Amino acid sequence: MNAQPISRLTWRTMLFPISLVLFEFSTYVANDMILPGMLQVVHEFNAPSSLVPTALAAYLAGGAALQWLLGPLSDRIGRRPLMLFGVAAFIVLLLLTLPTSSIGQFMVLRFFQGMGLCFVTAIGYASIQEAFTETAAVKVMALMANVALLAPLVGPVAGAALIEVAPWRTIFVLIAITTSISLLGLWRTMPETAKLRGTPFNVRSIAGDYRKVFTNRRFVCGALAIGAASLPLLTWIGQAPVILMERAQMTPLAYGLWQIPIFAALIAGNLTLARMADRVPITRMIKFGLAPVMAGLTLAAIAMLIDHTAVAWLVAGISLCAFGAGLANAALYRLTLFSSQVSKGTVAASLGMITMLLFTIGIEIVRWGYAGGGNVWFACANFVVGIGFCLLVHRFLSGDDTPAAGT
Repeated sequence: MNAQPISRLTWRTMLFPISLVLFEFSTYVANDMILPGMLQVVHEFNAPSSLVPTALAAYLAGGAALQWLLGPLSDRIGRRPLMLFGVAAFIVLLLLTLPTSSIGQFMVLRFFQGMGLCFVTAIGYASIQEAFTETAAVKVMALMANVALLAPLVGPVAGAALIEVAPWRTIFVLIAITTSISLLGLWRTMPETAKLRGTPFNVRSIAGDYRKVFTNRRFVCGALAIGAASLPLLTWIGQAPVILMERAQMTPLAYGLWQIPIFAALIAGNLTLARMADRVPITRMIKFGLAPVMAGLTLAAIAMLIDHTAVAWLVAGISLCAFGAGLANAALYRLTLFSSQVSKGTVAASLGMITMLLFTIGIEIVRWGYAGGGNVWFACANFVVGIGFCLLVHRFLSGDDTPAAGT
């Protein structure tokens, strides 16, 4: 375990975050590359196209399923061994997609593959926050987010190009190869940061820790705000194949290209945060993110109410929202994680459970309403989410019990 958190970012100190973000990239691209091929998947298995967003919901539900256990378990037996196990298991689950023969099997595998997200959020993020000082951690998280965001940026385009020349199952083989490189990097560079390592695994003690976390109103507000900031992007990822390819009759390649402005804007927001983290208090960066989030979601809602086929305006609004989310999320994550004094593995797991469950429920609500309300429902539902985000951030930042975020 590092005696002191790292304050200076060098190539050597960045080797662990780079290896971790390669795994994070793999967990994201495992969803994003298959999205252009999801219509092929449901047609091959004689399933309705309405199940396309459900595949994403199943993946995110898996991302919430193990959080409760991994956080406190990594506090006690160590973050490093659990992370290495999780990466190896993810590789095996990807390869199990090859013999899949029904939509039921595919959905079950998506759920278990989604558990890879648990290891990133409950273990990986906690390790980064413990290994680096506050300013360095915010920078690292923002930079990591940019690499991870290459998945939704290039994933749909790469997936669309690949399914033109190879079966959709090939996607999972390529991701397994990428994940294997991450496994090697983590094995060589990941430090052990768990402060409670060696503490007995006591169910009553763990339950007490979770009770402290979930009764901390400031933490809950922060976690819900993080989820609300990202939910419009997640609903877009889940619904975009239907919006663009089925309703707007675009090709898979055109669908992939329409993702670029949205995730380029998200990357721009993260780069702006990383650049300004040394000069601007992170609470102010969170406030800066509110305006573009609401402006973008308002633009999308008004545009769809005027003309529900104006996809370009919808994409423009979601892109502006993405820029605001990029400005706010890494800073909001840091403050939320340190709003509770409970061990950081348990806090990170709690945060992951809240956000993943919010994503899963939100995606299904949008999918359910889309059948009758179409693009208007999609845009207006996300506008309501944006209002909730602003209210939650205001409540989170106005708390009188704001603790120091740690150094």
